[in-house]
Amino acid sequence: MNITRLFTLQKQLDDRILEEHRLKREDLFSSKILALEVEIGELANETRCFKYWSQKPPSSNSVILEEYVDGLHFILSLGIDGGWQRDTIEAGEPASTLTENFHKVFEAIFSLRQEPKKESFVTLLVVYLGLGKALGFSPEEVKEAYIEKNQKNHERQDEGY
Repeated sequence: MNITRLFTLQKQLDDRILEEHRLKREDLFSSKILALEVEIGELANETRCFKYWSQKPPSSNSVILEEYVDGLHFILSLGIDGGWQRDTIEAGEPASTLTENFHKVFEAIFSLRQEPKKESFVTLLVVYLGLGKALGFSPEEVKEAYIEKNQKNHERQDEGY
């Protein structure tokens, strides 16, 4: 999957937020990690994969995809901050259940938090793309949804979000 454009769009959004809110990139690592964890939790909640006690179905694919790309925004942002941008990346092989895929993502986030280095970032990105694969999203769907949500995020900044 070619992700050069996604990194470019994310950097433009990040730079805008940094400038408009007078923030420093290097001060945001911990906040971005927590934001990512929250987004992954929201994504899991929409899939309902862990809710063994409930018969309610998951949210629509469009809702799940939007939550998925919310997480991708923060992952790309962390990669930009670390100087770990890549041109291409392949999704990892998904685990046997969605629940296990979510555990893999949380473990990769924890590893990046403990050791903020390129290898940890690449592992997170590979595992996260594997989760997208497990959710049934094609690379094209992910890119398109990311671009749409990125535009929405710019509009939110315009509105003082």
